[in-house]
Amino acid sequence: MLVQIYEIQDPRQAERLIALGVDHIGSVILDQERWRDPVIRETVRLTAGTASRSSLIPLFSDPEAVARALDYYRPDILHCCENITPGPNAADIPGEATEKLYRLQEFVKDRFPAVQIMRSLPVPAACAAAAGGGDAGGERGPAAGHQTALTALIRIFAPVSDFFMTDTLLMGPGGAGGDAAQPVAGFVGITGKTCDWGLASWLVRTSPRPVILAGGLGPDNVAAAIARVRPAGVDSCTRTNMVDAQGCPIRFLKDFSKVQSFVAAARRAGAAS
Repeated sequence: MLVQIYEIQDPRQAERLIALGVDHIGSVILDQERWRDPVIRETVRLTAGTASRSSLIPLFSDPEAVARALDYYRPDILHCCENITPGPNAADIPGEATEKLYRLQEFVKDRFPAVQIMRSLPVPAACAAAAGGGDAGGERGPAAGHQTALTALIRIFAPVSDFFMTDTLLMGPGGAGGDAAQPVAGFVGITGKTCDWGLASWLVRTSPRPVILAGGLGPDNVAAAIARVRPAGVDSCTRTNMVDAQGCPIRFLKDFSKVQSFVAAARRAGAAS
């Protein structure tokens, strides 16, 4: 069972995750204008010569800007997590935006053949999808509509992706998962909310690429998630972070006891599944 941990922005945290046996260590470039960060570069490159691999999310999609970042950081994996919101049917997938992102991944595959690509696929939060019936297999309603849209996204992106990752899409007014409803506008992730495991399980069975399950996973629920979804890997960010005095997760600061428990629980559940 592959274990992935985000968001790691300094070498000391990366060293501890390598020692804990984390498979993918993810870092984030927050700003296209201030994309060059020597500390994050050292963090990304620490995995060289270890069993761990580095993953990099640039929060921008311009091909030349992404190419500059890949040249500078040299990650093992480029993680693309733009919000391509599935509507109630495949026709609602924004064609121009999807085409642009496909071309970006095609460009990276050609320019950086050693870099693997992970593409996030948006899956509604568990409570939102439950209202429409949740699990797969020909059901009508919102869940079936999301299956149709996700099928289209899989078909589009599989030729230029090495992994898919399910991540939680927060729904806005009227049920639409627009950018304004997400913690980072234009992208999916870091919600701390679980996605609909029924849809995620269906996606695992459908996808021609390995699927990593993300969204609201921590030490307390990762075993149940693996048993339900049977993904190739699991990802944690928010729920393995340290928390402040009010119990709110502190971004970019990991609680290593939580990480250790998460890794152990995922390995046990993966071996049993």
